[in-house]
Amino acid sequence: MTRIQPAHRIAVLNPVLLLIISLIMILPIINIIAQSFSGATAINAGEVLLWPVEFTTSNYAAVLKQAAIWRAFGVSVQITVLGTLISLLMTATLAYPLSRHEYRERKFVLVLVLITMIFHAPLIPNYLLIRSLGMLDSLWALMIPGAISAFNLFVMRSFYLSIPNELVESARMDGAGELRTLWSIILPLSKPAMATMAIIYSVTLWNNYSNALYFINNRALFPLQVKLREFVITDSSDLASTAGDVMNLSPDGLKMAVIVIATIPIMLVYPFLQKHFIKGMLIGSIKS
Repeated sequence: MTRIQPAHRIAVLNPVLLLIISLIMILPIINIIAQSFSGATAINAGEVLLWPVEFTTSNYAAVLKQAAIWRAFGVSVQITVLGTLISLLMTATLAYPLSRHEYRERKFVLVLVLITMIFHAPLIPNYLLIRSLGMLDSLWALMIPGAISAFNLFVMRSFYLSIPNELVESARMDGAGELRTLWSIILPLSKPAMATMAIIYSVTLWNNYSNALYFINNRALFPLQVKLREFVITDSSDLASTAGDVMNLSPDGLKMAVIVIATIPIMLVYPFLQKHFIKGMLIGSIKS
């Protein structure tokens, strides 16, 4: 009788284990999508599992009719796009001098950045700082305080260290200053790292929730995630009545539709940057 070698067992068990883990993560998402396209009777009866029952788009129609949803969606898009650009600019301009050996104080600054990565500011001092800067009830409070992530900074710096120093020296010999060197030489070569940072920053900003609750009181400035929270933890009957279809709309179906709407935009970004994202993360993980 032939015995199965341990290596063969691992080769068989790994795909099975990964498949099980993938199903554990994917099945709840499929259930949410199925409920968002199901009728109220089927949802209330608990008949919806992985496929829509009594297929309908009424839940999405009711949600998309709400001006508050579109306003929150616009706020989230504004925060994500503008905040990502600000974060990329600030991270790149700080990582570049920290990667240059001629900058004598780079180790001291790196230690300070590392401290912020390990120890986070408590909520009350952070709130007092935002208030003293006059950013309360402002979208700047959701973009500026976390504009530079320590982890992203170290990844960007590691990528800069992989760029041959001869390129920088050649640019300087041609009369280019530091900003011109950064803009014309370093950044064009940093597309994988920039794509990696763009995904990380955009996902963080899109999912911004707690800071909006702490620093934003004006409901007109609430991002989509805060609106999502209001629909999830409160009864959606008011939304159904506003849509004029109380009998055919389920509060759970409306909640699932809002969750899908809040998730799809940021999921659509990743496929376009996947190649650069993987390359950037690998480079950041193997460089010192």
